Amino acid sequence: MRDKQVQDSVLVKEYINGKETALEYLIKRHQQKVFSFIYSKVQDRDITEDVFQDTFIKVIKTLKKGNYNEEGKFLPWVMRIAHNLIIDHFRKSNRMPSFKNTDEFDIFSVLGDGTLNAEKQMIKNQILSDVRDLVEELPEDQKEVLKMRIYMDMSFNEISENTGVSINTALGRMRYALINLRKIIEKNQIILVS
Repeated sequence: MRDKQVQDSVLVKEYINGKETALEYLIKRHQQKVFSFIYSKVQDRDITEDVFQDTFIKVIKTLKKGNYNEEGKFLPWVMRIAHNLIIDHFRKSNRMPSFKNTDEFDIFSVLGDGTLNAEKQMIKNQILSDVRDLVEELPEDQKEVLKMRIYMDMSFNEISENTGVSINTALGRMRYALINLRKIIEKNQIILVS
């Protein structure tokens, strides 16, 4: 009964002051969320249990050293520790590609919370739709070059051949298309975030 009424921050203080049972309450209160989070990333029960134990060993060490200062934010702090240990696990087992963000690979797409994927996809689709609408406002010659470059993935040499203009003219049109697109976005006060 007691563990439902007492806030995390109070239990943390009690544990730091020597009351061992306070940590038991904290672990019981959050074990399902932390365990599920870890399992959703590693998809293996044994590894999940190892990472879960390592997470709370690190929590205990940090609390004992007096290095905890996350006032009232115990669970997000524990989740961050678990998240970092998951990354360490993947690094050690070489199951994850290098941690460079490129167009093809984004570390956060691997570690992202699956429950948000549908929402993120809807937002991304809306942004793409908004950008297509903005592109339609460009002058015809700039719009043509931008579409060939971005949507058709054509080289400037191919654009030059298809439009009958020099490569420099194609490059110039692309440059002005991007400048004008930025002006349209600013004029309409559109915020494009992903």
